[in-house]
Amino acid sequence: MEPNLEKAACVPGAVSEGDFNPQVELPYSLTIGQIAAAMSDFIDFLGFINGQLHERGIVRLESMLMPANFSSIVGEFIITAIPKHCPTLVKNQYHNGHPDLIPKGHFAQDSVQHSTEGIEVKASRYRRGWQGHNPEEVWLMVFVFDCNRPRDLGSNVAPKPFRFLEVLGAQLKREDWLFSGRSVTSRRTITASVTTSGYQKMADNWIYRLRESK
Repeated sequence: MEPNLEKAACVPGAVSEGDFNPQVELPYSLTIGQIAAAMSDFIDFLGFINGQLHERGIVRLESMLMPANFSSIVGEFIITAIPKHCPTLVKNQYHNGHPDLIPKGHFAQDSVQHSTEGIEVKASRYRRGWQGHNPEEVWLMVFVFDCNRPRDLGSNVAPKPFRFLEVLGAQLKREDWLFSGRSVTSRRTITASVTTSGYQKMADNWIYRLRESK
């Protein structure tokens, strides 16, 4: 592995303010500036962590963790960061409650097991085909990113910095999900996937698109 490339990859790509959609429709008084601030918080966090790891000869966080675990970290960070900048939203305090972000003061102790009020947040390396556990009527916001994976360490894939590629979001209906279920012998987790209709709603209401990735 080229040391200079690995060191450069420790510095994530900055969020470009010019690549947000000024015409986007967002719920609960959330603004693109607040979303941008949360994304930048994650960039700062990851840059600091990876810089410290590199100084100690340890691989970057995204190269260390299983892909699903790293995606979970991205999503959980954003869920925690948005309320820091947006006074109208809070993190749902119910363990594994749905959705992730709910209107501040709308529920007792800002906690609800399940509601259609709020925003569900996901982070993914994939531009579509996102999954959930159930078909949900919810405002879904997906943060799409690009970065290395652990398997890249043993291949010819060059080190590359983390960067956000897109943020898409829209109000989805149950018919915008396809319930996949599972067979009686399968051990696969039951999931539902966003359909073409759901994806199109979100793509039409895109929030952020890195210009060079369009």
